Amino acid sequence: MENYLLFIITALLIIIVPGPDFALVTKNTINYGKEGGFKTVAGIVTALFIHTLLATCGLSALIMKSAVLFSILKLIGAIYLIYLAIHSFRSALKRQHSQLVKEEWTHQRKTKPKNFKEGFLTNIFNPKVAVFFLSFLPQFISKGEHHFLQFLALGVIFIALSVIWYFFYISLIKRLHAFMQTEKVSKAMEVITGTVLLGFGIRMVLEKQ
Repeated sequence: MENYLLFIITALLIIIVPGPDFALVTKNTINYGKEGGFKTVAGIVTALFIHTLLATCGLSALIMKSAVLFSILKLIGAIYLIYLAIHSFRSALKRQHSQLVKEEWTHQRKTKPKNFKEGFLTNIFNPKVAVFFLSFLPQFISKGEHHFLQFLALGVIFIALSVIWYFFYISLIKRLHAFMQTEKVSKAMEVITGTVLLGFGIRMVLEKQ
């Protein structure tokens, strides 16, 4: 029981630290409303659940031991983050945000599915997520008990905590909706999002196995 309490506290501290997921959820909630934010979170947690299953079955360890597979995974993830960063910079520079939001809501059926894809691809191709599950979760597994079930349970708890945090964060953004939708703030958020994603993308490229 003590292990689980320590795990929950540590996991929450890790989850609330801003990163690519935080930037994506912020951007998509501002641009597409709650639904856009929730779909981004759905993509994120789907990828996290897959990583949990891979780590639980030992497949993630095999991938991490292969220099070729690790490099391919890292390169795909980095390219996608840089692509999202460029898209954010273009959104900030190309046109006024008020016009952008109007056009995006007009074509919401075509654009909103991208929210899930962005959250999913950002995590599924991020080798750091796989490394995290392989290095973090085992620290809280009790000896003498079924390791497979413990590993899976800890992964599910981490995902559940992520969902709770992001739902709370999305609700907070919606409360500040009027302020966040102003042209200066929205453009600034696009630039900040792009900078964060670009930084993580470049760092992923330079990261060694």
